[in-house]
Amino acid sequence: MAAKAIRRRIRDVGVDEGRDEDEETSVSDTLNEPLLEKHNQYDGYSELKYRTRKQDITDGRKGKCQCWTYFLSQSISHWAHWIANVVFGFRALVRRFFHQPTTGHQIKGEKRISIILNPLQEERLGNLRQRLDVPFNSSSVNHQDALRELWKLAYPNRELPSLKSELWKEMGWQGSDPSTDFRAGGFMSLENLIYLAKNYPNSFWRLLHKQDGRRAAWEYPFAVAGVNITHMLIQMLDLQSGNRTSRSGSYFLKLLEEDEMAFDMLYCVAFQILDIQWLEKRATYMEFNEILKSTRVQLEQELSLEGISSIKDLPSYKLLSV
Repeated sequence: MAAKAIRRRIRDVGVDEGRDEDEETSVSDTLNEPLLEKHNQYDGYSELKYRTRKQDITDGRKGKCQCWTYFLSQSISHWAHWIANVVFGFRALVRRFFHQPTTGHQIKGEKRISIILNPLQEERLGNLRQRLDVPFNSSSVNHQDALRELWKLAYPNRELPSLKSELWKEMGWQGSDPSTDFRAGGFMSLENLIYLAKNYPNSFWRLLHKQDGRRAAWEYPFAVAGVNITHMLIQMLDLQSGNRTSRSGSYFLKLLEEDEMAFDMLYCVAFQILDIQWLEKRATYMEFNEILKSTRVQLEQELSLEGISSIKDLPSYKLLSV
């Protein structure tokens, strides 16, 4: 009954609910100021005026008093112009120095927040970033062993295939060599799948074998979907954007302070949400990206709820089974 209630709650949440529309000025917009163009026009005009005035003086049509007045005004104008250049140049330099460029994956209109990390958050975020920076290396013995471990967790009673075998397709890899599918999520996406299998084996089993609900004739591939979920979470949480992050990223940092494995746990929740939304919308393979986006929206909404102090407080966490 609890699981059904949660499913209804997920279905009722509007996927297209609007985000904060406070857009930030991009780097190109900030630096695209026509100051140089204006200065060039001003300089040309001053030069023409100077030459005309100088010629007038040479011809004797102006008096000595006017000559001194002219040179005094020219000096004042020159220094005012110089000071303006210094001020504008300094302002532009400050903007360029302090402006943080937005990441390529930022959603247009999504508000970004400057945050100050406490020592524990900084340490754990640093560890997480080190993990996500590790690509899958098919030549690494540790990475090969991790891939074999995933097979044993998925098919404990079956013989372990070679690292290149058509049997890997049964797990949801796109080809006979799983190492070619890790580009989006790196080695951490394999760690996430192993974490799901070890900590929520029942959910892992049901997701892998598509045991819940009425399935589509053309299902999403389990393993590749897992890699895409890792990539989606990295984007959603702005894990590579320095000290300016999305609202979801700032909420997540509080949860990371409570549990160092918050990312892996959130991954498990995300996978479960994705499968439920897949069933609710009766989606097929070609609609996978749409379901992944709606999964992201659902996670963002749950992270923003009041009273969420850990991943286990998220409503969808209750859908996972050990």
